[in-house]
Amino acid sequence: MPVSVTGMGCICAAGLNLEQCLETIFSGRRAPAPPGRFQSSHPTAYPVFEIPEAFFAENQDTRRTLTVRFALHAAREALRQAGLSADRCRTSRIGVCIGTTVGGTLNSEEFYREYLQSLHPDMEPVRRYLRGNPASAIAREFGFRGPCQTVTNACSSGTDAIGIGAGWIRAGLCDVVVAGGADELCRVTYNGFASLKIMDSEPCRPFDRARRGLNLGEGAGIMILEAQPSGKETEKGVLGGNPEKILGKILGKILGYGTACDAHHLTAPHPEGLGLKNALAEVLRIAGLTQDDIAFVNAHGTGTKDNDAVESKVLAEALPAVPFLSTKGATGHALGAAGAIEAVLSLAFLRLGKVPASPGFSDPGEDIALSPLTTTTNRDQPHALSQSLAFGGTNSVLALSR
Repeated sequence: MPVSVTGMGCICAAGLNLEQCLETIFSGRRAPAPPGRFQSSHPTAYPVFEIPEAFFAENQDTRRTLTVRFALHAAREALRQAGLSADRCRTSRIGVCIGTTVGGTLNSEEFYREYLQSLHPDMEPVRRYLRGNPASAIAREFGFRGPCQTVTNACSSGTDAIGIGAGWIRAGLCDVVVAGGADELCRVTYNGFASLKIMDSEPCRPFDRARRGLNLGEGAGIMILEAQPSGKETEKGVLGGNPEKILGKILGKILGYGTACDAHHLTAPHPEGLGLKNALAEVLRIAGLTQDDIAFVNAHGTGTKDNDAVESKVLAEALPAVPFLSTKGATGHALGAAGAIEAVLSLAFLRLGKVPASPGFSDPGEDIALSPLTTTTNRDQPHALSQSLAFGGTNSVLALSR
């Protein structure tokens, strides 16, 4: 059973809402820079995609982690677009399923340092940590009383959360689900990826010959999922302009969700992409799709040597005629939020009927079996795939339809 998407929200380095993100990505603008909110002693100042400063001028509630603040920001945008009335919110079973990785729990270094030195630090970081579950924070903020789950499955967390939320709808557990992912940058994560030697000292170049690694990012992507929204119509159209034009409309559908773990390596994909092949086969079977039905694939595309070589090989074998891109060249790798941000962007591209060039790509390497898009391309097919590959060997794919 397809699950309807009735609202979407997005915040990342590309913009503070979905309309801004789309404008930035289609324009080709991107400007990662060394971290501004924290410092590292690493000799290389690896660039990151941080949320624009304008967000912090209006969101100064330091009692909450940034992950929670990002999640609430995107959730408000999505709920406004869904047009859920106060009465519907009070009477419906509304669940919340949000993916994240560390979710801000590693941003308390000063507290730990003072505690270990017996300096009796302020307990606010502990209280902020205890309030830091993003799914619980959304449920509390809006008074939702349905199932509530935070998914922590590395870089596939956001994709998995949307897939799980759609499963709740299909199982009849909820009338509405707020699903997606949220994550923030922090010094511990930054230094960890630097120690793995998989970050690029320049703007990342997914699938490019000159790629040398990823750029970290942050943000949130949220979808409002419903079973059969009462009185709502399907409308294909541009997402910008007057919000009333799309208020209360069905924006698209989740047709299927496939996931598989290859258990090959803690941080590297299986060299033949076995987990991704299995996840793709599962989602195509569930959704009833062939490659002729698919407009594009939004690939995981981190810019690392291993990921991009394996992912392009799988796409060349499984979906050789389907165009693909990686939006991480414009958003950075937002970890637990990445899959959710990319699912939101993918459905937005479907509704627009066009797909942007893959940011940062210009020249395929010899190890890239299939090249991503190099120009904005019109696509009429109504379906798309958004896929995530995670540390630990998890591979997850969503099938979306406008």
